[in-house]
Amino acid sequence: MTPKAVIFDCDGVIVDSEMMTFDILVTEFAAHGLQVTRDDVAHDFVGGTMADVAVRARAAGARLPDDWVEDFYDRLYAILAQGVPLVAGITSVLDALDQAGIPYAIGSNGSDHKMQVTLGQHGLLPRFRGHLYSGQTLGRPKPAPDLYLHAARQLGVAPQDCVVIEDSPTGARAARAAGIPCWGYDAHGDGDRLKAAGARLFHDMHDLPGLLGL
Repeated sequence: MTPKAVIFDCDGVIVDSEMMTFDILVTEFAAHGLQVTRDDVAHDFVGGTMADVAVRARAAGARLPDDWVEDFYDRLYAILAQGVPLVAGITSVLDALDQAGIPYAIGSNGSDHKMQVTLGQHGLLPRFRGHLYSGQTLGRPKPAPDLYLHAARQLGVAPQDCVVIEDSPTGARAARAAGIPCWGYDAHGDGDRLKAAGARLFHDMHDLPGLLGL
């Protein structure tokens, strides 16, 4: 059934920033005494906020300074500002939603500033008509359902009539807790965990308009 509104995660769904961030974290952790791989970062450290990442990294043995989160964000934003690609096919998804008159929003655990940096360089900010919502700003990041429930309210659509597009099990759990159907974009081999979190899987963003009945 075609949804009445669509709520997107940002990193890994709209902008292809996940691998860049994972590689930066591998380097950061190594500099502070913790050797991990990109897959380790993807599966064991991300999915919440960067403050959550710091807690997990310290528990695993990283000797991160007290101000690491703030300093890391500054370095990350500077790198992302140099250029981060869009996820292939996402503009076609937005075009199809616009043509169908279906509103959409972003619900991200990233900061408002991060979305300005990544979406702004592609001219996408106007397309979302102000519907950019950060779990950090809201104070209730995923996997809590609040962010997606807030986005649905702002779009004026009941949660069960929305669809969430996610690439992380954490986000899929948030959608399930909010009572919103979720399509899980399995771009990084996380399909089993996405399915366990309640998402239906797809593997190519070009397929999403058809899956949404557009």
